[in-house]
Amino acid sequence: MTSKVYVALRVKASPSRAFQVFVEEIGAWWRPNGLFQTTPRDPGVLAFEPGEGGRLTETLANGRVFEIGRIRAWEPPDRLVFSWRQASFPPDLHTEVEVRFEAVGDETRVSVEHRGFHQVPAGSAARHGFPDHALLARLGEWWQGLLASYRGRTAGP
Repeated sequence: MTSKVYVALRVKASPSRAFQVFVEEIGAWWRPNGLFQTTPRDPGVLAFEPGEGGRLTETLANGRVFEIGRIRAWEPPDRLVFSWRQASFPPDLHTEVEVRFEAVGDETRVSVEHRGFHQVPAGSAARHGFPDHALLARLGEWWQGLLASYRGRTAGP
């Protein structure tokens, strides 16, 4: 069985603008979370390298770059899929995030599905001792907060 969280909201922007803000301004709207931090260090700034195969990275204050994941699907303005890993994950373990941008009248529904946390072993530090349902509830709450922050950046052309 796979595990996933699904969060969606509408933004007052075209799908093109919504996609652009998601990928080009992630460093401005992203909010770190102690439960899902990518590295054990102070949070850095996230950035996407555009295009399939591009990286999602976090640049730390000391200049070091941590690769969070790779873009698996780059389909502007409709869809983005990327792998996600935290430094505390076992080696070679990645979860996956799929983001869709769907026009609804003069707005865009932005949906995020983050799947694969069932792969993280029960004793892993990335779980913080939470059983599956509690871990996924916290992940969903975090994505809700992230999308609320993101919504504030989408106003514009």
